[in-house]
Amino acid sequence: MPDLGQILDGVRILETNAGGAIQVSSLSLDSRTAREGTLFFAVRGLGEDRQRFIPDAVKNGCAAVVCEEKPEAAAPYILVENARAAMAVISANFYGNPAKKLKIIGVTGTNGKTTVTNLIKHMIESLTGKPAGLIGTNRNMVGETEIPATGTTPESPELHALFAKMTVEGCEYCVMEVSSHSLAVNRVDGIRFHVGVFTNLTQDHLNYHETMDNYAQAKARLFTQCDYGVVNLDDKYAAAVMSGAVCPIKTFAAQDDGADIVAKRVKLYPSMVRFSVLTTGSILEAQLNIPGLFSVYNALAAILAVRLCGFALEETVRALSSCGGVLGRAEVVPTGEDFMVIIDYAHTPDALENILTALRGGGAKRIVTLFGCGGDRDAAKRPIMGEIAGRLSDEVIVTSDNPRTEQPEAIIADIVAGMTESAAPYTVIPSRREAIICAVGNAQVGDTILLAGKGHETYQIIGREAFRFDEREVVAEAIALRAGRICAGTV
Repeated sequence: MPDLGQILDGVRILETNAGGAIQVSSLSLDSRTAREGTLFFAVRGLGEDRQRFIPDAVKNGCAAVVCEEKPEAAAPYILVENARAAMAVISANFYGNPAKKLKIIGVTGTNGKTTVTNLIKHMIESLTGKPAGLIGTNRNMVGETEIPATGTTPESPELHALFAKMTVEGCEYCVMEVSSHSLAVNRVDGIRFHVGVFTNLTQDHLNYHETMDNYAQAKARLFTQCDYGVVNLDDKYAAAVMSGAVCPIKTFAAQDDGADIVAKRVKLYPSMVRFSVLTTGSILEAQLNIPGLFSVYNALAAILAVRLCGFALEETVRALSSCGGVLGRAEVVPTGEDFMVIIDYAHTPDALENILTALRGGGAKRIVTLFGCGGDRDAAKRPIMGEIAGRLSDEVIVTSDNPRTEQPEAIIADIVAGMTESAAPYTVIPSRREAIICAVGNAQVGDTILLAGKGHETYQIIGREAFRFDEREVVAEAIALRAGRICAGTV
């Protein structure tokens, strides 16, 4: 069990009354889990100030408190300028700085993070024969062992605990999603990434970042703590992301021939993509068993990241061909019927347009899109997504996503506002379960039903509570109810 003095190494302390010999057995941001030996972090963020929970943590027996304001409660405290930045350093020290024992590949961007990280993990494991760690939106993994994910990028204590497990299990590599929020609030401070990857930047999270420029700058912070950077040169924010980089940057593209690797002769199929990878002095044929042009970009990002880990380009491209699909990303749900159901996480305008374009390009005859938008999130994207769905679908069902503390009907009204000139007919069914049952119950031969927005999620957040909601289970229910089902929405 480390003492307080050891784990405070490298932390800039403004004031403290805590003795360095205090033994620390655990780290926590939640006063309810504080106990004897816990170091409690009174951090601020997204409307929550844990400073007010210090008395509760003290009552529960915490060893000391890290805070930005001197606490009123009588307790050993460490006063710092930025509690989150301090938490990142302390977490690393507490677990013995495990990140330094790993080659960490960080992937940031609006869309594609989950797919790219899963591709890289699979490719590295194929090439090394050893387990690799994964940290992301869908799940965390140590080799083949899954650990439930609590967010795209965990808080620093959980993050370094995962790194520690990976080193114990013999992992040499960790691939992780790095959210803009985690970069902005110092969650990954002190971590040295061997490779940082930027996939793209489209409208999302503006409720937090306010402007796209702020959003881009948050993403760009990743490239101040990398050995190498990988950037999508076709993205219009590529220059902004690269502008502050302090590491060598390699680029990929499907349109800009000036990139370090370029995709040419792209062929799209209903269940895969094939393309040529052009680099200086070589042309290699590549295949990825996930449909859509966006899959070409994800593949290029993964190829280049793995290449920068020291593997030959030929074997890297070969490893890509054995990669399968990713849960909730262009996922085909088995139905045994004469129509197709696809689940995709598309919850931004760009992602929705990408998956719909991919389905159309893959030969879909009639596309029925079912989607909603999350509550307490960027409301400006709602009508934009409505317009995209109406333009690229043959029929649209507007429903609920994770409404959180907003009324589903109000969110739906925002979406429908963008569909006033939509050529596709649309139906409003606020209950997502009923919407799916309606879509499946009224499916025609050859239809492709896209369930967009929730992807890998097996819950729905209503108010402040998460309820079990797995779209795969609802589809199975809908198949069973299909005979004679009548849709009862409002247009």
